[in-house]
Amino acid sequence: QGELVESGGGSVQAGGSLRLSCARAHYRYTSYCMAWFRQVPGKEREGVASVFTNGETTRYADSVRGRFTISQDNAKNTLNLRMNSLNAEDSAMYYCAADESPGPCTLREDDYNAWGQGTLVTVSS
Repeated sequence: QGELVESGGGSVQAGGSLRLSCARAHYRYTSYCMAWFRQVPGKEREGVASVFTNGETTRYADSVRGRFTISQDNAKNTLNLRMNSLNAEDSAMYYCAADESPGPCTLREDDYNAWGQGTLVTVSS
């Protein structure tokens, strides 16, 4: 199983932007689903966006559609999440996840079997 390492979290004011990155190393499979999830204390982990690495099919949660963009850089072996127009409700720990699925890629936590350690995003109003 490979390793996932997130980066790019931080503090930003409402209306601002951040870009999260997830470096994937030593992955055995060439095509699989990758996704971003987020979680705040006391709540369930929420799927934010997913993408199939061997294609361009993406899926977004309603709460972020139009503001967040998931993308991958296969040359650099990274997954990115561009987050625009951030608001306080976007504050959470963000996790990168992967699964050697042929797709379609979901936003269900149980469908992913590899997780990073998370990166914290704080949006102040």
